[in-house]
Amino acid sequence: MSDTTANQSRFERFFVTQPDNFDLDNKYTEAALERHKREGLELAVRARWIAMGLTGILLIYLNPYWDVLWYHFILLLICANGWLIRRAGRVGQSRTELLLIFVDLLIMTLGMIIPNPFSDDVRPLAMQYRFDNFQYFFIILAAGTLAYSWRTVIAIGSWTAMMWTAGWIIAWWVATPIPGITERVNEALAGFPDVAEMLDPNSFMAPQRIQQVIVFLMVAVTLGVSMRRLNRLLMTNAGLERERANLSRYFSPNVVDELSQNDEPLKQVRKENVAVLFIDIVGFTKFASGRDPYDVIEVLRGFHARMETEVFRHHGTLDKYLGDGLMATFGTPVPTPLDASNALACARSMVEVIDHWNLERRRAGEPEIHVGIGLHYGSVVLGDIGANRLEFAVIGNAVNVAAKLEAMTREFGARVVMSDDLSTQVARESPTGSELMAGFSRHDNKSVRGVENNMNVWMI
Repeated sequence: MSDTTANQSRFERFFVTQPDNFDLDNKYTEAALERHKREGLELAVRARWIAMGLTGILLIYLNPYWDVLWYHFILLLICANGWLIRRAGRVGQSRTELLLIFVDLLIMTLGMIIPNPFSDDVRPLAMQYRFDNFQYFFIILAAGTLAYSWRTVIAIGSWTAMMWTAGWIIAWWVATPIPGITERVNEALAGFPDVAEMLDPNSFMAPQRIQQVIVFLMVAVTLGVSMRRLNRLLMTNAGLERERANLSRYFSPNVVDELSQNDEPLKQVRKENVAVLFIDIVGFTKFASGRDPYDVIEVLRGFHARMETEVFRHHGTLDKYLGDGLMATFGTPVPTPLDASNALACARSMVEVIDHWNLERRRAGEPEIHVGIGLHYGSVVLGDIGANRLEFAVIGNAVNVAAKLEAMTREFGARVVMSDDLSTQVARESPTGSELMAGFSRHDNKSVRGVENNMNVWMI
């Protein structure tokens, strides 16, 4: 690291408004921050408008004269500036936004220090500090916690303390006290100097001014620490959202919901009846021979993307990719009343999607893609396997049979081969099962390679 870079890094530490370093390359973190900022700004602006409106009503009660319009004008400026802050707000450090926040505080400070130009009431300038106007800064600080980072909240506290302190010091320096009042108060309250100081209209009561800014800074720092904890919680939630998105790559949305609501997501190892689907590209070795590897990978990506979409759309679980094919299960990790029907509907949709894709490929002068699909319904063992890194596994005879039925599509030139067990389960599950079976023909007592007993199968 060069000396210039090191010095710049050390120098930047003194800027309290520097944004936190988050991994903005992470789209979930960036989206979470952006959403949090936008929602916070909207809420802060609305809260500001409501607070300024209530303050305007309160001022009419406290000062029921026409000169109160001066303070209403100040409130309108603050509302307008809040709208500009909302427009300029973004994730990270925005100089425009920080400038508008500074202007916000400046408007507040000047509005409280400068005597009302519409009032003909002659009073010492020090009396401007006797109306407890400083408490209105807490409204701006509280609204800041809705939209800004913890650093900016602390900056608001620091800027307010500096402006307010500089304001009363300058006012004390340039103020012209009313002659004779201080002397008469001291004479009347001889022996009670503290009371005399409090009742003297010419006194700026410096200890009270210092107390105000110290308490305000303490509140700002406390709120800043709370905001930092909230920011960490937001980042944690963004991480959980990322994990949930990763889960959704393998499970359908309803299964992700089920997984996220259980302390032991995939439960104990157990037996279940599930539907198993295998799909594979027919003749892929010949298809890939002599082709550019990048073109082959693109075809596989297109195939997998289309097929996994159908799996998830039919409430299935993507168990694994198998090179030029994939395995999906229906009824894992939680069984449903329509597992076999969903598997068959998924297979039919896959065929339709492949037909549509082949139409596009023919128009582009590309060779067609042909697939074979095997379906079976039966008992499997499922659950977590592994020690530190867990993997959800589905094993059993039903998996083997579904894989053999998929291979059987080559022998009979069929696109889908399913077992009689799945067909029977579809009929049990749905009164409209006959629609899903449309086009299938039954073949009895067929020998399936790798399966001990002959089976009745359905083909299309």
